[in-house]
Amino acid sequence: MTASAAALVSFQESSGLLRELAGVEVSAKQVERVAEALGAEIAADEQKSVEKTGPGAPTLYLGMDGTGVPMRPSEVAGRAGKQADGSAKTREAKLVTVWSAESRDAEGKPRRDPGSITYSAGIESAATRDTRPELSDFAARVQREATRRGFGEATRRVVLGDGSAWIWNTTSELFPDATQILDRFHAKEHLSTVGKIIFGNPEAGQPWIEQRYDELDAGGLRSLVQALRPYAGQYKEARECIHYICNNRRRMRYPRFDQQELCSSTGVVEAGCKVVIGTRLKRAGMHWTVAGANSIIALRCSKLSGRFEDFWERRSDQMKVAA
Repeated sequence: MTASAAALVSFQESSGLLRELAGVEVSAKQVERVAEALGAEIAADEQKSVEKTGPGAPTLYLGMDGTGVPMRPSEVAGRAGKQADGSAKTREAKLVTVWSAESRDAEGKPRRDPGSITYSAGIESAATRDTRPELSDFAARVQREATRRGFGEATRRVVLGDGSAWIWNTTSELFPDATQILDRFHAKEHLSTVGKIIFGNPEAGQPWIEQRYDELDAGGLRSLVQALRPYAGQYKEARECIHYICNNRRRMRYPRFDQQELCSSTGVVEAGCKVVIGTRLKRAGMHWTVAGANSIIALRCSKLSGRFEDFWERRSDQMKVAA
């Protein structure tokens, strides 16, 4: 009960819920200790229990993204960040999610299948030295989640992400044959930003921006680059956007992806960052240790992915054996 409450709301609110709904007095500090200890157990169990959880769909999607988690000062001391003085106030939690989208909406576009989505996340590195034979901590997490969901056995395997290099490096390392798709919304966001900078305000730049959107949807990447080049000398954002398009051109073949009836948006992944991490760990006044944040993230992933009861069964069996 304590873990279920703490997975949803703050430790203080959990204490109040337990008192109100169960008549049990558990202090906020006790809730914190219990929830973080159990979350650490779940995190350890997640690394051991990687059996396939069921038959996979013909097409499976795997997405990756990251979001900052507010940390205690001791956890970011000496780390570079986005503050004005170059320091950091957050650490990035990286998330991998797998889902299917065999159903279609009213327009015939792929729609996420209810109950198909699972999550795994943690504050950990996606980088590793070239001389190190092992996967990075996050790449190993991605591999475990893909194994559970039977991603490698799906007829069509699709990886979605934004322009972050670590996403595509991880993809190339683990799933070299998967179809890579750059989030269409993210690409349009880049074009919108450039248009607003060039024309000075959203209204003046909107016709130019809308035309770029149409070219993107139609697969006119060459036209996009040509439209950006006259501004490249004056605006670094235009130069960066040209570089972005050239680097991701194979991931931006949207007409082809549409013909194949594939998802081309990471809405599921971005929503996962908010649902798994944001709504619980990024509330006003919250500051975490890495260990504490990872424990609650593991707890939430277990609950939201429908694995909490399976964990309890394994835990119960282990306790019986120990007894």
